[in-house]
Amino acid sequence: MRIAIVTESFPPDVNGVAHSVVRAAEHLVARGHEPLVIAPAPPGTRRRDTDRYPYPVVRIPSVPLPRYQGFRLGVPTNNRLAGVLLEHSPDVVHLASPFILGARAATLAARHGLPTVAVYQTDVAAYARAYRVGWGEAAAWRRLREIHNSARRTLAPSTRAAENLAAHGVQRIWLWRRGVDAERFHPDKRCQSLRRTLAPHGELLVGYVGRLAPEKRVDLLAATARLPGVRVVVAGDGPARRQLERDLPGVRFLGVQHGEALARLYASLDLFVHTGPHETFGQTIQEALASGVPVVAPASGGPVDLVTPGQTGELVPPGDDAAIAETVAGLAADGARRQAYGSAARAQVSGRSWAAVGDELVGHYRAARASIAVDLPAAS
Repeated sequence: MRIAIVTESFPPDVNGVAHSVVRAAEHLVARGHEPLVIAPAPPGTRRRDTDRYPYPVVRIPSVPLPRYQGFRLGVPTNNRLAGVLLEHSPDVVHLASPFILGARAATLAARHGLPTVAVYQTDVAAYARAYRVGWGEAAAWRRLREIHNSARRTLAPSTRAAENLAAHGVQRIWLWRRGVDAERFHPDKRCQSLRRTLAPHGELLVGYVGRLAPEKRVDLLAATARLPGVRVVVAGDGPARRQLERDLPGVRFLGVQHGEALARLYASLDLFVHTGPHETFGQTIQEALASGVPVVAPASGGPVDLVTPGQTGELVPPGDDAAIAETVAGLAADGARRQAYGSAARAQVSGRSWAAVGDELVGHYRAARASIAVDLPAAS
């Protein structure tokens, strides 16, 4: 099949939407399909060498998101999107976290009778609240409902995300989770020299990996960072970094980590703590689990599907810094429990390959394409 993937985010962006689009497109090429990626253009200083992929990538003019200059919004203000999309003659249009660029692509696809599969990945309503941008939560949901209900299928990454979509009037929802590279993220990557660098006095090493943005609530690590015998490290970057560095003086900020360096960091942790209450999935949680690291996360959104309390980690009330610290302290005092959780974590996710979920995605494409054929009028 020929697939047009219209995404709101793509590398050099570092986030779950960009990563999953890359892995999906890689899988399509490996299976003999022909993907085209249409994505916002990065700033001029970041454009060099960004699009060396085994599939075409077309960039659409973009502007920075208000209050978050590091994230760009694609602006389809001319006929470029329509021309590129129709020239590819796609069998299916994949809308990755659609809102601005994806909304325009959804309209074009409907106009030309192209089936769409909309992948819900970002809690845009939470963004609207966190950044106080020009639309409110209700308006964001109206837009999302219109986009997703124009699609043949909406793919939700977790049961909580699916429930949230249904509660806001979205129809035709299927569950489609994310894969994890269980070879890259592996307990064998644990590095004693890295541990000595980050926790020179043998402290319990607690880590967070992800964007540093207001909705991620990394500030909730303050109480944990004050625990005796605990060292907190944070990997990532974003608009909240400077404020977090001021508010969390005992935390070591490592910046964005990639590839083997990221794999070593995960495996070298004793505990992984995720703080954001608005995750539709939580890919960093899954990577930590694959690395054999127990996880403490909020009992909301995607983490509810990923973390099994009392088996692979613990879930705590969202937004409760004291509960996070108390849970970390309990696990810090019980090495046997941490080891058991880590072993169970690895076993739980080791079979969730990108190849397996990629094949599921192709199945959704085929179903969307077949549904268009069913709707066509019979020949006279």
